[in-house]
Amino acid sequence: MSNSKLRYKIIPVTPFEQNCTLFWCDETKQAAVVDPGGDVEKIITAIESEGVSLAKVLITHAHIDHAGATHALATHYAVPIEGPHKEDQFWIDLIEEQKQRFGFANAEKFTPSRYLNQGDNVAFGHITLEVYFCPGHTPGHVIFFHRDSKLAQVGDVLFCGSIGRTDFPRGDHATLINSIRNNLFSLGDDVRFIPGHGPMGTLGQERRSNPFVGDSALGKG
Repeated sequence: MSNSKLRYKIIPVTPFEQNCTLFWCDETKQAAVVDPGGDVEKIITAIESEGVSLAKVLITHAHIDHAGATHALATHYAVPIEGPHKEDQFWIDLIEEQKQRFGFANAEKFTPSRYLNQGDNVAFGHITLEVYFCPGHTPGHVIFFHRDSKLAQVGDVLFCGSIGRTDFPRGDHATLINSIRNNLFSLGDDVRFIPGHGPMGTLGQERRSNPFVGDSALGKG
C-alpha cells in the first residue's frame, strides 16, 4: 500500500483569475494540471519550479477560461487530455468563437483523449481522483475528488457563498442545484474544495450557509 500524498498548487490564470490547479504525487512526482485556461508559460513555470513531470491534463468543463490553453499545454508535454464529459463537446467546438469574444489570443480547440463519466477514475503516479458528473453550469461539467485527502476540484459548480452561472447556452439552474446537493455535498462536510474562481472552502460551510444551495436557502435546515 502506497503512502503517497497529493500535493497541489493553485495557479491563477487569464483575466478571469481562474484557479488552474497543479496536482502531483509526492512520491513519484507525476503530475496533472486541471483546467489550463490560459497563460501557458505561467503554468509551465509552475510545473518546472515544483520539479514534477506532467502526466496528463484534466478538464472540468470547456469554457475558454478553463480550457483555452489545453491544446498548447498537452502538445508541449505530449500528454493525454482527460475530460470533460462528452456533453461539453459543443463548448470545445466554440473555443475559436469564444477566443474572438473574450480576447484569448492563443486559445485552440482540442480533442480529449478520453471523455469522463460519473464513477470514472483518473490516475497519475500513485494518486487516484474520482470523477463526479455535475452538470448545470455546463451540460458536461465534471469534478475531481481525492478521497484520501478529502479535497475536490469543482470547477465552476460551487464557490464560497455562490454557485456557477446557468445563463450560458445549455446551462440549467435546477440541474446545477441537484448536482451540488446530491453529488457534491454527499462527499462529506469536511471536504475542502478548490473552486474555479476565488478562495477555497468546505462543503459543510456551503451546505450550512450558501444562499443559493444551502440547507436554509432550500428549506432543509
